[in-house]
Amino acid sequence: MSPQLLFRRYLSVVALLLVCGVATADESPPLTLEAATQKVTQDNPDLAQMLARAQAMAAIPAQEGSLPDPQISFNAMSLPVEGFDTRREDMTQLGFGLSQAIPFPGKLALKEQAAFHDAEMASLNADEVRLRLISDVKTLWWQLFYLDRALEIVDSNHSLLQQFVDIARSKYEVGDGLQQDVLLAQLELSKLLDQKIGLTGLRRSTAARLNALLDQPANQTVQIPTTVSLQLPVIKAEEQLYQQAENARPLLASERQGIHAAQSRLDFAQKDLLPDFMVEAAYGARSNMPDGTRRSDLLSLGVSMNVPIFAGSKQEKAIDQRTSELMQQRYSLQDKWNAVRAQISQTHSDYQRAQQQFVLFDTGIIPQARQTVASMLAGYQVSKVDFLNLVRSQVTLFEYETQYWKAFTEAQQALAQLTADVGEEAIYE
Repeated sequence: MSPQLLFRRYLSVVALLLVCGVATADESPPLTLEAATQKVTQDNPDLAQMLARAQAMAAIPAQEGSLPDPQISFNAMSLPVEGFDTRREDMTQLGFGLSQAIPFPGKLALKEQAAFHDAEMASLNADEVRLRLISDVKTLWWQLFYLDRALEIVDSNHSLLQQFVDIARSKYEVGDGLQQDVLLAQLELSKLLDQKIGLTGLRRSTAARLNALLDQPANQTVQIPTTVSLQLPVIKAEEQLYQQAENARPLLASERQGIHAAQSRLDFAQKDLLPDFMVEAAYGARSNMPDGTRRSDLLSLGVSMNVPIFAGSKQEKAIDQRTSELMQQRYSLQDKWNAVRAQISQTHSDYQRAQQQFVLFDTGIIPQARQTVASMLAGYQVSKVDFLNLVRSQVTLFEYETQYWKAFTEAQQALAQLTADVGEEAIYE
């Protein structure tokens, strides 16, 4: 080998090592499922804004339960315009007043109760968003895990089919095979390349969606661990999950708080038929007369109230409005409860199906398919098996291996969804 050729190969090896070193240096550590769920609860802006809203709503009940601000007034009464002397006229006085609006007893408490229930709804809605985000992150994480396994299977099958091409070419070159066998194997290699392009594009889009939930740049590289536990747990029966969801699901608790808030507003509307009061006190200071005669200061006290003479078109209509809103909240709770049970049943069924498929592929279909491929390959090498059947058996194995990981991933995604449907992690036997 010439020195120039050796030098070129040396440079190629050095360049390859440098590229690999840079890639290794830039490669981020794998994103575990636990780290992803923890990060979304800390950094997701949607959850942050829901928590900020809940904090804002928590400050409202105290405001609603407080009396209106008192009013302080100052006035000059019966002040003569000629000289503005406060001593000439007996009625002249400088007044200071204080007034306080006092709602009918119980009204403020009802307004505070309604605001408290609204604040509880906001907090529970934030909890519901947290559950949804964790479920979405787990779903996307497992989707990335599946795509990585599918890409590995594509690469593995590409290597095997390349061996088939070499075998077919060798047999063809010695006159013991057909050219169409070589072309058929090359066609299957091209199909695998097409599948790899599709899987790679899907992985990029899935990683971008996961990055968006984690508040990271959409094009940030996401590495997923290559090994996980393949044990699928046994989950509780649907009826047990129904009972847990009734108590643990934030969505249902939020709807119940909405009913309480609507009931408080209805009670307030009914009590609004009763009058509110205004308590007033005024002090009038009078100056002494020009000759020094002392004049007494004056104190004025008063109580006033509003008279609901337009109750038929105002307060009673408000009662009708609040009654309808209460019925709306009750129907909404029933609708949400029906939807939650339906979702639990569907997800429960999806998990059972995926689990059974995973076990079937793991213990039956894939081992049998691998034995079939090995037998076909041995038979083809001694010209006892048609090449087309050999390729078909390998393609079938490729499909079964892909479905194996897809079933495992769908089972894990169903568990993530079921946890969100129930509202807690305790869904296992």
